[in-house]
Amino acid sequence: MAAPQIPNLNTLKRGSGRPFGRGHGAPSSASDADYAAKDKIVQQTDQDASVSRLSAVELGYLDDPFAKLFVSGNGNQRRFPIINRGTYVRTTAIDNLVHRFLSSPSSSAARKQIISFGAGSDTRFFRLRTQTPPFPAFTYHELDFASNTAQKIATIARSPALRALIVNDDGEEEYTTSEDLTALSSPHYNIIPFDLRTLSSTDDDDATTTTTIPPPPVSAAALSPIDPTLPTLLLSECCLIYLSPPHADATIRHFTHALFPPTTPLGLILYEPINPCTPFGKVMVANLAARGIVLQTLRKYGSEEVQAERLRGYGFSAGQRVRTVGALWEEGVGRGEKERVAGLEMVDEVEEWVLLAGHYCVGWGWRDGADGGVWEGWRDGGGEEEYE
Repeated sequence: MAAPQIPNLNTLKRGSGRPFGRGHGAPSSASDADYAAKDKIVQQTDQDASVSRLSAVELGYLDDPFAKLFVSGNGNQRRFPIINRGTYVRTTAIDNLVHRFLSSPSSSAARKQIISFGAGSDTRFFRLRTQTPPFPAFTYHELDFASNTAQKIATIARSPALRALIVNDDGEEEYTTSEDLTALSSPHYNIIPFDLRTLSSTDDDDATTTTTIPPPPVSAAALSPIDPTLPTLLLSECCLIYLSPPHADATIRHFTHALFPPTTPLGLILYEPINPCTPFGKVMVANLAARGIVLQTLRKYGSEEVQAERLRGYGFSAGQRVRTVGALWEEGVGRGEKERVAGLEMVDEVEEWVLLAGHYCVGWGWRDGADGGVWEGWRDGGGEEEYE
């Protein structure tokens, strides 16, 4: 399809927002005022993602009773069918990987943990807590800008259904918040106001990223709820894409080289756009740029092959997988589930779906540490097997 025939991605949804994803990062070099303004633009993408998730839920693509709690306003929330399908595939594939991580046996720890970068209004913790049968013990940490964590904590404070899931080992509601209401602490769930850029001391967006940069002391203190000995899954759904390449790489290397010792089993899931140089990719990038959104690592990590090499470079040497959303739909969704999803609404934009689904990917990689059994569920494909 020639570039002029590629639809404007801003029109491929009934409402404002980006295609499908969630991210919270930072633009490249500018004045402090420009940084703040551009940070705000990126932070606001969280509400776009919440609306997309709610659209998929209300149409029956996904089961998420908490989605509506994080969407403000009463406007038309429905997205176009290809956006809903993309949200479904991405969410289901990542859920499958997370579930396999939590369900795999561990010989070295009685508990696991998940660290979600730029979590925003994501509902995964609450969905995991209501899973039947319940998962083995885990702790969930969310890192995001203080403006986003404050909004989430305010939503939790208003919702008895959410508060009832933040409990101690005896099943009793237990959590505390900071005085400024930007941080939440509990035995199994922590919301941490944190700017990932503080993990890098460089201000040079063109700097090389092969050296691990030790974080300043304030960063170490802020991340103190994280246990460096537990089998850990790092999760970035369209978060690192908004950081400059040096900051994005320094963020992951802080966790792989500084915070967690080599003996700790460690994995990473990425969800990001790719293929910026195709005609469709150029339009996608231009449409987002028109809204002030810059995908900073896209050119450096712009293909499945490069994303896999990226995972290896971060130290996830035991295994790496990268699949486009299109491949996950074709190869990972069973026939019966495809028929169910197809029956929810008509997808008229078949060519556009193929193009859009080929420009987003899910990647996952892991290192065994001292307990390779943690990743047994990922070794045979993880997010690729059929889900019915």
